[in-house]
Amino acid sequence: MVTAHSAKPRPETERKRTEILKAAIEIFGAKGSTNGTLADIAEQVGMTHAGVLHHFGSKQKLLLEVLDYRDHADVADLADQHIPDGAELFLHLVRTAYANALRPGIVQTYTVLSGESVTDGHPGRAFFERRYRILRGDVDQAFRVLCAQEGVTDPANVDAACAAILAVMDGLQLQWLLDPAAVDLGETSAFAIQAIVNGVLRPGPALETYAARTAGAEHSAE
Repeated sequence: MVTAHSAKPRPETERKRTEILKAAIEIFGAKGSTNGTLADIAEQVGMTHAGVLHHFGSKQKLLLEVLDYRDHADVADLADQHIPDGAELFLHLVRTAYANALRPGIVQTYTVLSGESVTDGHPGRAFFERRYRILRGDVDQAFRVLCAQEGVTDPANVDAACAAILAVMDGLQLQWLLDPAAVDLGETSAFAIQAIVNGVLRPGPALETYAARTAGAEHSAE
């Protein structure tokens, strides 16, 4: 039996919620979660402050649903609406970077909210802590699968590589938002991800070796 609690929202309700979420993405992206108000969002969608609260209950709940909405946008076009497993994950990350170049509003909101989340008491902190923890685990598993396929039996620095891939993607998004003409988000993300993957599969000399060679060359030139 379908209860009132378990029934799916009516199409009109779902449409209005999506409209509010899209407006919240714009407002939070432009003003941040602190300065962006429910009144700003309500005005953008032609509703009252009370109308927005009717759909989401509170600003904090709306903020968390904005974050969920952003994550669902990443997998909306995938068959099972879930990021791929194994080595295919790296290609998915590259495709996501190219897709993000076409949706600056969502990228801006994510960048602003993730930066704000490090502050005490921010409602999105637990979301981002959990998100990074899960993504590091997904990337770690992808490395394990790829290393097995490539015959790499004892890969080094996988933990560092997992964190580095996520960091470089988020960092490039910030640079791109500040100066999109200077940074090709898709191409640069693809280059960085490939470089990190190759660093695990076929690690080259350590930086100390390069530094020693440079120092030796300079000494010989004297």
